Amino acid sequence: MSWSEALLLLMGGVTLLLFVGLPVAFAFLVLNVVGAWIFMGGLPGLDQLARNTMLAVSSFSLTPIPLFILMGEVLFQTGLAFKVIEGVERLIVRVPGRLAVVAVTAGTVFSAISGSTIATTAMLGSAMTPTMLKRGYHPSMAMGPIMAIGAVDMLIPPSGLTVLLGSLSGISISGLLIGGIMPGLLLAVVFIAYIVLRVSFNPSLAPVGGETKYSGWERYRMFFIYVLPLISIFAVVIGSMTGGIATPTESAAVGAFATLIFALVYRALTLKILIESFRNTLIVSAMVLFIVVGATGFSQMLGFSGASDGVLKWVAAQHFGRFEIILIMLAILLILGCFVDQVSMMLLTLPFFMPLVASLKIDPIWFGVMFLMAMQIGLLSPPFGMIAYTMKSVAPPEITIRQVFSAVMPYVIIGLLVLVAILFVPAIATWLPELLD
Repeated sequence: MSWSEALLLLMGGVTLLLFVGLPVAFAFLVLNVVGAWIFMGGLPGLDQLARNTMLAVSSFSLTPIPLFILMGEVLFQTGLAFKVIEGVERLIVRVPGRLAVVAVTAGTVFSAISGSTIATTAMLGSAMTPTMLKRGYHPSMAMGPIMAIGAVDMLIPPSGLTVLLGSLSGISISGLLIGGIMPGLLLAVVFIAYIVLRVSFNPSLAPVGGETKYSGWERYRMFFIYVLPLISIFAVVIGSMTGGIATPTESAAVGAFATLIFALVYRALTLKILIESFRNTLIVSAMVLFIVVGATGFSQMLGFSGASDGVLKWVAAQHFGRFEIILIMLAILLILGCFVDQVSMMLLTLPFFMPLVASLKIDPIWFGVMFLMAMQIGLLSPPFGMIAYTMKSVAPPEITIRQVFSAVMPYVIIGLLVLVAILFVPAIATWLPELLD
């Protein structure tokens, strides 16, 4: 079987299984078994596949994922995340599109203490969208900023998807986590600027009034009692990594422990909440490990079949330049992001992309951050953007999916512009990791 036929069998088979609705992990596992039987010699190949995948899931580098997920679950289940929203809301006054700005600011803060894009969107959407609509905000201004900042959660550590990308690609996990900070903050700043400018030109999008006014200590109390202490978790996690004191896994453990301690100090943690947080963490972590098993086996099948080597030789024969290849890879990611979830994007592309990144001597941190940006845009893009459907699930029933996608499109365009900026100015992604190295 030629490499092109093997590629068609493996990629076509996965695409078909995903199209008929088989879960991502199981779709790849089915193709792995078929590939091992064909390309690795039947039963001995299946034995080798089982051994290799067991080694993959026992990797110590995957440990931060459940710890980051636990941090977000505890904050969400205890209600401390809502205290963060209230603390930020009291500080922001007399700004066009005030509640939309609050959503972006609070979402940025929550991104720094939670590793789940879906949790951030669901929390902000359920807490703020009904209030904004009730106060006369246009649906696009009530939903768009929340979805946009929910996707940014992927870039600002702690981020489970960033750890997964680093584990699957071989890129430094700590470098990726730190490299996403500047692009994430840049996106948040540009989102706020867009909201303020748009509402300034069209005040009917976000009527003024309706908020409770606070003065003196009462205005700052929630910020100092809840927001600053919880942000310190982010400082501990990132500081311990950048200072060389702890590995990403150890930093994640410190962050999870600190989150539990804060929940206890605030008297928000009960046995029921703790059990529910552990339960949800276990469910999501098990899904991630199944995905890693599928990804590892699929990469091996592509290697044993000759498909990976064949693609590399074909690309080399086309005499594409380094910049052209980067553009092609980003275009593939952006197109895939419209149709498949972020994990599928990683599983389908990394076996081909990372050898190209290595052979062309592309900075892996730079490429990894652009990969994250492309996935972030994919979370928002129609027709299958996961964040958009999360928003639809928590928005009032009269909101249609068409309105949801219409609300998020300006932020998709902003994301594309920031991706272009990182492409032409790599320092946006690499400056902070190099500074702290």
